[in-house]
Amino acid sequence: MPVPPPERIVELVSDLLAREGYDLEDVVVTAAGKHSTVRLLVDSDAGLGLDEAARLSRIVSEAFDGVSDFGESPYVLEVTSPGIGRPLTEPRHWRRAQGRKTKVELADETLVARIGELVGDEIRLVLPDRSGPVVRSVPLSAVRRAVVEVEFSPPPPRELELAGGVPDGRVAAGELAEGPEDGTGSDDHDETNETKVDK
Repeated sequence: MPVPPPERIVELVSDLLAREGYDLEDVVVTAAGKHSTVRLLVDSDAGLGLDEAARLSRIVSEAFDGVSDFGESPYVLEVTSPGIGRPLTEPRHWRRAQGRKTKVELADETLVARIGELVGDEIRLVLPDRSGPVVRSVPLSAVRRAVVEVEFSPPPPRELELAGGVPDGRVAAGELAEGPEDGTGSDDHDETNETKVDK
């Protein structure tokens, strides 16, 4: 019996993850011969640390063991956080990316700006200007596509101030996130935390 399709996996784990305080952002199932990889992309307002990814992996693995959908199919379960480049499609994505740089495509223009506060159904964007950064409100309904851009150095303080800072638990652009034990971290181009469970 093959690994169930992503839609079934969403049914199995979305409520479970929600009870743990996480949103299931995506499910990717990749088959390679008899072996499959089930990748769950999860996020929360406080992000996803390595210890939490490991804990969620155990919880999800137990849930999979409790149903017959997987049968004896060998698979690798990966629990990871979405990385840079994921489209901002939900209000929570904008809220969690506050303080980050983004490329926003509108109907008639493209903006490169810093994400500010989400107020109702409008996002405040901090745009560079000759006389200093300015704030512009854009309805989310007007956004055709938006993604967070990679930054390798800290943002200008005035831009970050106008954006309202970075949400608690989130790492600012250009900063290192400390690892769980050894103090190592990841820089801005690879901020996912991931654990794997072989089944």
